[in-house]
This record gives sequence, structure tokens and C-alpha cells, in this order.
Amino acid sequence: MHHTTVLLIELGAVILALGLLGRLAGRVGFSPIPLYLLAGLAFGHGGILSLQASEEFIATGAEIGVILLLLLLGLEYSASELVTNLRTQYPSGVVDLVLNAVPGAVAALILGWGPVAAVALAGVTWISSSGVIAKVLGDLRRLGNRETPVVLGVLVIEDLAMALYLPILTTLLAGVSLAGGAVTLLISLGTVGAVLYVALRHGRLISRAVSSDNAEMLLLVVLGLTLLVAGLAQELQVSAAVGAFLVGIALSGEVAEGASVLLTPLRDLFAAVFFVFFGLSTDPADIPPVLVTALLLAVVTALTKVATGWYAAHRAGIRGAGRWRAGGTLVARGEFSIVIAGLAVGVEPRIGPLATAYVLILVVIGPLTARYTEPLARRLTRRPAPPAPPGATEHPQPAPAGA
Repeated sequence: MHHTTVLLIELGAVILALGLLGRLAGRVGFSPIPLYLLAGLAFGHGGILSLQASEEFIATGAEIGVILLLLLLGLEYSASELVTNLRTQYPSGVVDLVLNAVPGAVAALILGWGPVAAVALAGVTWISSSGVIAKVLGDLRRLGNRETPVVLGVLVIEDLAMALYLPILTTLLAGVSLAGGAVTLLISLGTVGAVLYVALRHGRLISRAVSSDNAEMLLLVVLGLTLLVAGLAQELQVSAAVGAFLVGIALSGEVAEGASVLLTPLRDLFAAVFFVFFGLSTDPADIPPVLVTALLLAVVTALTKVATGWYAAHRAGIRGAGRWRAGGTLVARGEFSIVIAGLAVGVEPRIGPLATAYVLILVVIGPLTARYTEPLARRLTRRPAPPAPPGATEHPQPAPAGA
């Protein structure tokens, strides 16, 4: 059978399966993300049936999915809101680093993997998945919630921190001094600062230049601009997701609203492809030997992420329910954790399977904690009713007849 024919058949089967899984999840009121991941795991390397012809296309679609997820999230906020949020949330970023990076580093040292692997595993456990969390926020219709900007602030601080962390990690893995990576580090910082400056000072001009009454033209310009900026950002050692997010905040007003409506269906399609690809790239046979370690690490860092979100929301003046929702939403790990593990496997091969199992656990648990942490916390912290006074009865008995 011709390669193009096989490609079309595989893509059609994958997209149809995603639609059916999405409908099933909708019927039971559940996020479809875990089902997408399990489907990818079943049909990836070592699964029931391996997809061959469409794997490269799905990999590209997965990258586009992450970019669109962050673009649509950025369109929800203005540049001024972002800067204000960053100014108020930087202490939460420090707490996030300490609570969530330390368990990974300690685990690597206990396993005897050495200090460089400890730095790598610290990054795996530190960074939440912007892609998964953005999808969960949309599925649960929480984009307008008061705690969502807090969650967004923590995620943006993490993503921007990658501009510092990844060059440092790459330098350590290469066995050279930190001075050798200074140029790359400066380029990363300069790129992020320049884009933020343009978004703040000239966001209206950008929106005016992009604006169009023709829906087709608006879609093409916004999508093309986003992919271009994301690619350039990645070339300059800045996350493509950060570039896409910054494009989103640079657009405002009617342009942002129109682009959001046009791009939402594309986001949903490619985001689903992203989660399937994550499962496809994992060999199920590598998971059992590291499952117990990954599970323990996942439990510890799920609790530390809940504590991070609770603290960040508390600092922002959000009440109890919103604090727990923020904490539960931050639990999922994903794309950055896999990237970091991929860089480190040359130094410590065992970090790959452990990171994969760890991320699979938390990417499945993440949508559940986002939904159920707040109801569970409310039930556990509910105060019992005070005891009745001595001699009092809850339901007074009526007097006997004839009394």
C-alpha cells in the first residue's frame, strides 16, 4: 500500500478515535486527557499496534498543539495584567522551586545518580505542564475564575525560568564550566525581555496591524505570526510555548476575541494530537521496573504542587475554595519534563524510564486533582456540628394523648 494511503488511513483512525474518546469522556463528565494518553500508549512503540506512517506527522502536530494551547491562554490576558501578576507572584515562584525541585534532586542522589542527574531530575519534578493545565482549565471552564491568573502566573514564571535552566543544564551535561554557556544564557534573557517590552509598549500597534474584518485573513496572519515567533524563540533557546504565549498577550481587544473564536477548534484538534503523541513515544515495557519509585515521587510532588498553588492563591487574597483549586490544577507534569529527561539520558540512562512513568502518572492524575482537590479539602475540613446540651433532645416528642 502506498505511503500516503497508509498515512491517511492512520490519521483518520487516530482522529476518529479521539472524537469517540472525547464524546465518552463528555458523557461521564471527565476530562479526555487521560484517555488520549492511554490510547497513545496502546498504539505506540511496544503497544498493541504500532503506527508507522503517521508518526512524524503526529509529532509535528503535537508541537503545534502545545503552541496553540499557550497562544489561546495568552489571548485571555493583557500584557499589563501579566506584568502585574508576575510582580505579585515571584515569591510563589521561589516557593514552587524549593518545594518541587528539591524532591527530584534528593531522589537522584539517593539512587546514586550523581549531582548532574540530580539537577536534571529536579527540573523534571519542578515544572508543571502548561499544555495539560491549559487544556484542563478549558475543559473545566475555569478560565474566568479568580484563581486562574494565579495559576497562570506560576506557569509563566516556570516557563520563563526554563530560559535560565535549560542552558545551565546543557552546560553541565556537556561537562564544561558555566562561563561557557553565558552567551546562550544572555541571548535567552534578552529575547524574553525584548518580546515582553514590545508586548507592553506596542501591543496596540501589533493588534492594529494584525486586525482584519476577513476571518480567513485574521486566522492566517495570527497563526502564521504565532508559529514564526515560536520557532524563532526556540532557536534562541527560549521555549516555543513561551513565544506563543507572549504573542497571545501582545494581541488585545477585538483581535484577541476574534482570533480566539477562530483558533479554538484548531487548538482542540492539535492538543488532542499532542497527548496521543506523548503516549505513542513511550514503550510500556520500560515502565514496570521504575513504577514504585515513580509513584512515590509522584505522590510527594503532587502534594508539594498543591501546597504551592494554595500558597500562591493565599498571597493573592483568594479564599479557601480557590486556593485548593489552584493547588490541584498545578499537579500535572508533561512536555518540559520529557524534554529535560531526554537531554539527561546520555549521562544517566535510567532517568528516561523514570521520568516517563512519573509524567504518565501525574498527567493522568492531574486532571483529577484539578477537579476533586477542592471538594475533597472541603469535606475533610468541614467542622462537625457542636454537641447538643445535656438533656436536650433533637426532636421533641409530642405529649401523649389525653395528657
